[in-house]
Amino acid sequence: MGMRSLRVEKGDRPRLDGLFLRRFLTLQTVLFPKWTSENTLMLLTLLVAALTGQLVIYQVGILPSQFYGVLSDRDLAGFRRLAVLALVLILAISLLRGMEQYISKLVYVNCRKVMTEHLHRLYFTKHVYYTLSAERPRVDNPDQRMTQDVERLCRELGSVASKLLTTPFTLVYYSYQCAISTGWMGPLSIFGYFLIGSLLNKLLMGPVIPKLVQQEKLEGDFRFKHVEIRVNAEAAAFTRAGSVEHSRTARRLQRLISAQKELMKQELWLYFGTNTFDYLGGILSYMVIAVPIFAEVYRDLSAAELSELISKNAFVSIYLVNCFSQIIDLSGSLCDVAGYTHRIAELDEAMRGILEGRQHEDQEESGDLQPRDAAFVLEDVTITAPGSDATLVRNLSIRVKEGSNLLITGETGSGKSSVLRVLAGLWDPRRGRACACTPFGPHGVLFLPQKPFVSDGSLREQVIYPLKDVYPNSGEGGDCGAPWLRGPLCGVRQPCCQQISPLWEFSGRCGGGLSGTRGARLECHGHLCAQRSCHLCQCGLLFIGALCAIPAP
Repeated sequence: MGMRSLRVEKGDRPRLDGLFLRRFLTLQTVLFPKWTSENTLMLLTLLVAALTGQLVIYQVGILPSQFYGVLSDRDLAGFRRLAVLALVLILAISLLRGMEQYISKLVYVNCRKVMTEHLHRLYFTKHVYYTLSAERPRVDNPDQRMTQDVERLCRELGSVASKLLTTPFTLVYYSYQCAISTGWMGPLSIFGYFLIGSLLNKLLMGPVIPKLVQQEKLEGDFRFKHVEIRVNAEAAAFTRAGSVEHSRTARRLQRLISAQKELMKQELWLYFGTNTFDYLGGILSYMVIAVPIFAEVYRDLSAAELSELISKNAFVSIYLVNCFSQIIDLSGSLCDVAGYTHRIAELDEAMRGILEGRQHEDQEESGDLQPRDAAFVLEDVTITAPGSDATLVRNLSIRVKEGSNLLITGETGSGKSSVLRVLAGLWDPRRGRACACTPFGPHGVLFLPQKPFVSDGSLREQVIYPLKDVYPNSGEGGDCGAPWLRGPLCGVRQPCCQQISPLWEFSGRCGGGLSGTRGARLECHGHLCAQRSCHLCQCGLLFIGALCAIPAP
């Protein structure tokens, strides 16, 4: 990964605006595609459990006022009845709260599953994973966006789902109760308090969101550097690169720490605003209650009756203020949701755009007549690297027939690998026509890269890679451990065979025990056994470069 500019253009800064709303709604259609989907049904169940819990909370909240009444009247039977009722209500609210938390966790886990599977479908279709890194460098760290960012977004949504679902209902209900108790002045003053708090927090959240996005980008860069060192540990050890990699990793850490400090500075003012309105809300509830009392609305009540009424009205107004305070407190969570939404939606939009472009190209190619006697055809092709105007290959015309051999040689940087990328469909030619007339896959075309890719899995799975289960035409009924597959790997030296045999059926990362030469040999053996019609190999030695197209044996 090359170093990218850390500067964010002013017009591209993520923020709470129409773009965020559009992206957020787009992601919600992925998580909740229809009313009968599993996530939607769980959300409706969560709504029912949360609303039932709110009704029980109201009954629990007015119990203190009833206790004031029975204690003032010295009513022992009434006190016992209220004590039993309180115990039942507390058990009920505990059960409902537990169900609510459990369903919220299920929503979080299932949303993560659905979103990750959606992104994986786009990412692994038509080598989008390559095009994304080669042609869309602005979409940094797609691995982090699909793993960490998705996990954090779904966790935040799961934690605030019940609050967001029940808030409209609780606001309407408690506003009505507050209006009955204190008149129109009570809910109106609380609404004004919430409006001022929301506008202030909107201003305070503005600078936080781009800082959060920038921090997540630097987190991905820092993690990628450690992965890069782990993957290339042997090469780094041979070159004694510990000190220089230490300094480069420390630079990335310093940038990350600086970004985190900038984020914390902006969050300081956001926390100041939310905490201020939290404590003001506690005082506001008593101010609302004081208005009808000092206006002598309740002058006919005795002290005991007034205490009971104040307790009941205090719960209603305090809970209404608390509902608005919770919305204001969600400012921090909203900043996180906005930041992760922008990052995930940007990745989703980039991958959709790549696939739409591929689909348009496939439609154009399907209308062209393809020669039947050739595996590949290049007609007057000019090649440039993605995002560059520098010409690598100019006016190249090649027709590769099945059963023929072709060797392309040249100096380093002459464009051999670029030709291979165009033939494989990884790059689009700047001008001209490139046609792959033989399908990819078993009994088709094989591209063998210069650097072998040893994925996770057993050694048997590496031999048949990239197939999943049964090796084509093996005659073994799916037994890919047949001697004809295993033998050539171990036929050179007995120690090599002893080293490979334990890994044959071991499920794990077997590539760590193979040198580059053995990995290349493993890859070549598996592909040559596939009985494909054409093999294209990208070869590179110390001072010799070649691109070969050879028929299968």
